[in-house]
Amino acid sequence: MKTQHKFLTLALTAGMLAGASLPMLAGNEDRTGQAGASELLINPWARSSGWAGANGSTARGLEAMYLNVAGTAHTKRTELLFSHTNWLGGTGITINSFGFTQRVGETGAIGLGVMSMDFGDIPITTVDLPEGGIGTFSPKFTNIGISYAKGFSENIFGGMTLKVISESIADVAARGVALDAGIQYVTGKYENVHFGLSLKNVGPRMRFSGDGLTFRGNAPQGNYSLTVAQRSADFDLPTLINIGGAYDFYFAKDSASLKNHRVTIAGNFVSNSFTNDQFLVGVEYAWRSMVMVRAGYDYQQGITNADERTTAFTGPTAGVSIELPFGEKKSTFAVDYSYRATNPFNGVHSFGARINL
Repeated sequence: MKTQHKFLTLALTAGMLAGASLPMLAGNEDRTGQAGASELLINPWARSSGWAGANGSTARGLEAMYLNVAGTAHTKRTELLFSHTNWLGGTGITINSFGFTQRVGETGAIGLGVMSMDFGDIPITTVDLPEGGIGTFSPKFTNIGISYAKGFSENIFGGMTLKVISESIADVAARGVALDAGIQYVTGKYENVHFGLSLKNVGPRMRFSGDGLTFRGNAPQGNYSLTVAQRSADFDLPTLINIGGAYDFYFAKDSASLKNHRVTIAGNFVSNSFTNDQFLVGVEYAWRSMVMVRAGYDYQQGITNADERTTAFTGPTAGVSIELPFGEKKSTFAVDYSYRATNPFNGVHSFGARINL
């Protein structure tokens, strides 16, 4: 049985590394900005974004569907999660995310996650009416993920996610699918050593289509009009690979209170196909798994220089969670908050609520 677990782990790891080596030049400046569906790179969850997403090797439950889907296998019974994000404060953009994970069988878990971006009402303008006044339109970006993860042993966990991607306005839309896969490995005397590897956003190219890409005009010769349909170019998905690790430190005088005080240090390397590579670091302090405070930093090339920075984010992140037990089945209710610093705009604020039944 152990041989099968080792073989499966090696196979999954080799498959993800092989996928990552397909025509992808991580952090290649010549390809920056050539991918679409960039909302796939947004972490909509309040808990994991509080330490910059450095916890890819320790993520648990529904939030793991974004960082490393293998972590959903740690779901004990049922988890329900909701998050609301004010994206780039002052722009009027909001993100609502919700979903659940459910234990199935002895070691498996399924998950469903939905992320929706709302850009508000944008005035319609034309060449003749540049000030608008003829109505509004509202883009809609929606990602739906369905996942399955399984514990193959006490130490090895793996999973996959199928995502459906939709970007649309009233008369133009693009739709596509993508796959994520991940592995987590846990070891140590107190299961306090963590490693994680995940491959994300692997899928076929997408293309916009619809009536909005057509127009009517007069024929070059003759007194009749034509309807001309334009075709948009295909675009790639922002494929990436995560490699991370973490270590839990427990501070106590006796074994009975061993996990009363925990400090976790985590790091994650993100190899992006079409943007700069990222080095994520984070730390979290937890008291009895009821009060958790965390901070992180997202470093990438040029992040400290306003003239060279290619993102609105400046690096620092912070967050806090309060999780309280209730009921006879040791269920818990938690609220999460995170802040991500930006320049310009007024930062990103995320608020979350979760129930573990």
